[in-house]
Amino acid sequence: MKANVVWDKDLTFSGTTESGYKMVMDGEGKAVSPMESVLLATGACSSIDVVEILKKGRFDIHHCECELEAERAESAPKVFTKIIANYKVSGTQLTEKAVARAVSLSAEKYCSVMLMLSGKVDIETRYEIIEV
Repeated sequence: MKANVVWDKDLTFSGTTESGYKMVMDGEGKAVSPMESVLLATGACSSIDVVEILKKGRFDIHHCECELEAERAESAPKVFTKIIANYKVSGTQLTEKAVARAVSLSAEKYCSVMLMLSGKVDIETRYEIIEV
């Protein structure tokens, strides 16, 4: 995997992935910050797992949302100290057991972003099932 980050102006940078996707990041609030991108990557990576696991279990899933809240150290480097990931999953006949298993498997076995942060960041997962 490769990527390239180029300084645009001020504290704004453009990142381009090897697959050709582009993302603008900024250190002054004019775009997504690098730390926000890590938080978004955590939610996206894990949500992909949750959806895939539930679909493989032949569950009729309609919506998956991951609300994230992060706490950061007060002094530099202001690393994440805690992340709370709350999944809101809706579908037909979703079971508590299946959703709990999907979230757990993602956090403990499959989500490369969460696993990369483990041991450094306290990651707490929660979930809600919304029956459709």
